[in-house]
Amino acid sequence: MNIVVCVKQVPDTNEVKIDKEKGTLIREGVPSILNPDDANALEGALTLKDKNPEVKVTVITMGPPQAEVMLRECLAMGADDAILLSDRFFGGADTWATSNTIAAGIKKMGNFDIIFAGRQAIDGDTAQVGPQIAEKLNIPQVTYVENFKINNDFLNVQRQLEDGYELIEVKTPVLLTAVKELNKPRYMSVDKIFEAYKKDIKIWKLEDLDLSLDEVGLKASPTKVFKSFTPAPKGQGIILEGNSREKVVQLVMDLKKRNII
Repeated sequence: MNIVVCVKQVPDTNEVKIDKEKGTLIREGVPSILNPDDANALEGALTLKDKNPEVKVTVITMGPPQAEVMLRECLAMGADDAILLSDRFFGGADTWATSNTIAAGIKKMGNFDIIFAGRQAIDGDTAQVGPQIAEKLNIPQVTYVENFKINNDFLNVQRQLEDGYELIEVKTPVLLTAVKELNKPRYMSVDKIFEAYKKDIKIWKLEDLDLSLDEVGLKASPTKVFKSFTPAPKGQGIILEGNSREKVVQLVMDLKKRNII
């Protein structure tokens, strides 16, 4: 079984600040990490590999050369191979152009049974890239996966909803997007860290993919970000003290005025 895991190197959002004048993210000096949901996706693939050593796990990402560090972390967690899609022509891509590039990279890899991806990236929160990859590869997809079991060529998937869950049976090949409830990602192991830095990471450019210049990067990105900003903090809450019956009446009247009830 061949499993592909789509990962992304993202800025640690706990450290990100916004330039109030320009309305843009200040990325300088901000550490980069493996996107948390992608770590759950990788763990899902590695769990299958633990049960069956014949499973091959390949991680793939689109990003600048420094994303190689993140890929080696994935190798140190247990992935077998890593592919970096990196070219200046890929720069400025929105979700549409990004999914074009990653889908083309997966096509170049050849046969696959399962594609794992994180639900969404913490630097964009769009949750679009995974589903778009599935559409461009013309395979079924199940999003918000919180549990799954393999039954021959089929997967029994538990899909998270706001008020419950769905049980879905789907045939491979298939793309799954993982949520944090799926598992707890493992740490890198010391022996695998040494192995990770001995492995070669494949680096593919635009010329290596079956894509044109009009399908990648800023040129192929219809999304335009007008402004990034930090929402204003909520005001201090109101505490009602005194006679409970009177305060309940006061609270109901106040909620009606605010059109909450």
